[in-house]
Amino acid sequence: QVQLVESGGGLVQAGGSLRLSCAASGSRFRIYTMGWYRQPLGKQRELFATITSGGSTAYADSIKGRFTISRDNAKDTVYLQMNSLKAEDTAVYYCSAGPFTGRWDYWGQGTQVTVSS
Repeated sequence: QVQLVESGGGLVQAGGSLRLSCAASGSRFRIYTMGWYRQPLGKQRELFATITSGGSTAYADSIKGRFTISRDNAKDTVYLQMNSLKAEDTAVYYCSAGPFTGRWDYWGQGTQVTVSS
């Protein structure tokens, strides 16, 4: 069993930056693919960044070049550095873990990111 806890959300002005963290419990963190999803109010949850156990990353076009996903296996933590934030980035952000992209066995509780224009 893995528990995921996100932190680092908040209110930021457009053009600003935030770094989200997702801390995982359990000793198997390093074998999981990790993902970041977001869900704007009234919209579907969307996957926008993933990182494999080997460190390979993938991004949705909507955030490519602005967001960076990384992981520190020694700290059982995955990060999301968000730069050049836009109002449309406002959403609840969730991290997820699973054996591969598309198979998410564990979810965090979410953290709110609000970007004011």
